[in-house]
This record gives sequence, structure tokens and C-alpha cells, in this order.
Amino acid sequence: MTPPTVGTIGLGVLIILLLCGMPIGYAMALIGFVGLSYLVNIGAGLSLLETIPYRTVASYTISLIPMFILMSEIAARTGITQGLYAATQKWLGHLRGGLAMATVGACAAFASICGSALAPAAMFARISLPEMEKYKYDPSLAAGVVAAGGTLGILIPPSIGFVVYGFLTATSIGKLFIAGILPGVLLSALMMLSIYILCRRNPVLGPPTPKSSWRERLLGLKGVWETLVLFLLVLGGIYLGVFTPTEGGGIGAAGAAVIGLVKRQLSWERFTLALESTLEFSAMVFILLIGAYIFGAFMARSELPLTLAKTATESALSPYIILGGVLLFYFIMGCISDIISTSVLTLPIIYPMISAAGFDLIWFGVITVIMLQVGLCTPPIGLNVFVVGGVAKHIPLDTIFKGITPFVISMLVCIGILIAFPKIALILPSMMKGG
Repeated sequence: MTPPTVGTIGLGVLIILLLCGMPIGYAMALIGFVGLSYLVNIGAGLSLLETIPYRTVASYTISLIPMFILMSEIAARTGITQGLYAATQKWLGHLRGGLAMATVGACAAFASICGSALAPAAMFARISLPEMEKYKYDPSLAAGVVAAGGTLGILIPPSIGFVVYGFLTATSIGKLFIAGILPGVLLSALMMLSIYILCRRNPVLGPPTPKSSWRERLLGLKGVWETLVLFLLVLGGIYLGVFTPTEGGGIGAAGAAVIGLVKRQLSWERFTLALESTLEFSAMVFILLIGAYIFGAFMARSELPLTLAKTATESALSPYIILGGVLLFYFIMGCISDIISTSVLTLPIIYPMISAAGFDLIWFGVITVIMLQVGLCTPPIGLNVFVVGGVAKHIPLDTIFKGITPFVISMLVCIGILIAFPKIALILPSMMKGG
């Protein structure tokens, strides 16, 4: 059999293993080992198992994952999220749908020191949902905006989604972080616009709250200083080339700890819980990356990605048709499986095609992460919906899925805008002093 044929068979067997319920990280490692052993020899396969797990977890670049997770875990346990929501509520709550807009704003702000999509959804389901229910907000809008707003955590840097994409495609993680800033602002604005349109057409969905005085609004801003300091410290340092993304992760985690101590909110118990959550999430990501790297080595040896890229470039298809096919594939997979695991599995195969079609890999990284956001919202697997449903057990899942639909449309509109105007994602990375 030719190497591409072996690669195709390996991909088919992998899909069968996943359908049988095997964890994706282990399934990719197994197929990668067996496939490379067949194409080369058993020694080559064993060499992969010997070197890649250590090289992955000991990688200087990838060590930023636990650092950024630790920063967000400490921040979540020291009252930062409550301060963010209180501030945005005072500025936006008096508008129709203002509390929902405030939730989007607070999620976007917390995303700048988070990196995960699930953590903001869980946090604001506990903070903003009771407040919206107090003012008789429609349950579908209230729960839907929390689930959708939480996904901003993997678009607005620092983002674990960008770290994984950059690691698998050998793309600058620093540039990916900076590329996510303007699209993150754009998507936040589109979500708020959706809320405005919905509540203008049907004011009952999101009644206004009593208007805060200018003094109350200005005093409320004291609740955002911690987030602003961490954001400017980490992203500002990366943008100006003062330190690398990995160093930024360590500085951010240390900064969050110092802020927690200054506020007297970081007890030893809370710090221990933050470490436990960090280890748990990091281990899950590392297993995925180890499996992806072993599987990627097999794919590279099989020459299947190169064959697909060559076929794409030699075909008469427009590059945008190829891009559309990839995005449609991700949309469908987001509806029937865990889209994050799917992206880890498919990126080694897909990104050579995208590169061969002439698209910028930094720009495509932003598009990919927004498609991950869509996958976190679409039924029946949408993880963020289940996170919110787990906190707000009195709201049915179908109600949350109904409420999240306008925000999924906002995400797709955002992708369309970025396809039409790629400079939105590329202008800031092009001006960076560091990489």
C-alpha cells in the first residue's frame, strides 16, 4: 500500500475507535504508533512513544498553558469576576437588555485574563443569572448570553485555543494572541448588538434596571483595575516584545497571586484549589497534545496532508470554496462531537491545505477559534450550554439552546466580516515588536 493509503486507513480506524468511546488523546497515540510502525518499523514507533510525551510536557512553549490557567483560577477565586460584573452593570444595566449586555462585557473583560471558555460560563452563571432573573429577564436570553459570552474566553487573549493551534501548526503564539484582540472586541460588539435588536423588538425579554448615577458608575470602575493591570501587564509585554508568551504566563500568574494577597482574598485553601484545577485541566490538554503529536508524525510520514494540499492547489476550486468546505466541516463536527478534540485531530491534516490555498495561518487561527466557539454552543454537544445548565438546573437545556441561537449567528457574521476584511485580525500582529 502507498503511504497516503495507509494514512487514510489509519484515519478511518481512528474514527471507529472514537465512535466506540475511546478517549481521543489515547486513540490518536495508538493509531500514530501502529501507523508509523507499519510505514517504517517498530523501532520508529517505540521511539515516538519514548520521546514525544516528555518533549511535549517539557516544552518551554507549552508550559504557558498551566501558567495562564493558574492566573485565571486565582483571579476567579479572589472576587475579580464580581467586580467586573458590578462595574458593567452600573454602566449598561439601565438599557433594554442592559444586564445581558453587561454580562457580555464582563465575560469579555474576564476573558482577557482567563483563556478558557468553560470557566467564564460557570462563573457568570452564578453571578449574572440570579441578577437577570431578579429583574424578570427571559430565561432563554439570560442563560443563552451567559453560555455565549463564556466562549469569548478562547478568543480574547490569552487563549488556550490559540496555544493549541500555534503548537500544532508551528505558528507564533504571541502573534495569535495579539490577532485575537480586535476580533474579540468585534464579536463582543456583535453580541451586544444582537441583544439590542432582540430587546428593541420585544422589550419584555430584557427589562431595564434603575439607572445608576455618574458617581456610582465611576466608583464602580474600581472593580476593573485588577483585570486591567493583568491585561496590560501580560498582553502589553508580549506586544512590545518585553517578554515571550511563556514568560507572560508566569508573570500573569504571579501578578494574580500578588493582587489576591493585596486584596486579602487569596487564602491557602483557595490557592490549593486553584492549583488542583490547573493540574486537572492542564493534564487533559497535555494528553490531547501528546496524542496529536504522535498522530501528526504518522500523518506526516504517510504524506496524506501533503497529498490533500497538492490536490487542493491543483484543482480548479476557488480557495474560498476550500475554506468554506473546511468551515462547514467544523460546523457539522461541532454539532455531533467535541469540537475542541476534533480540531486537535484535524488540524495536522487541514492546515497544510489552508496554507497551500494561500491563506494566512495567523488569520486562519482566529477563524478556527471562532469556529470552536460555535461548536461550544451548538446542539447536542455544546459544552458551554451544559455548563450553564449544570449551574442553573431550573432552566431546561432546550431553553438555553434557543437563547444561544442569536449569538451563534453573531459568531458566523463575525467570521464573514473577517473573511471580507482579514486586516482586522492581521493589523496588530503586523505591528508587533516581538514574536
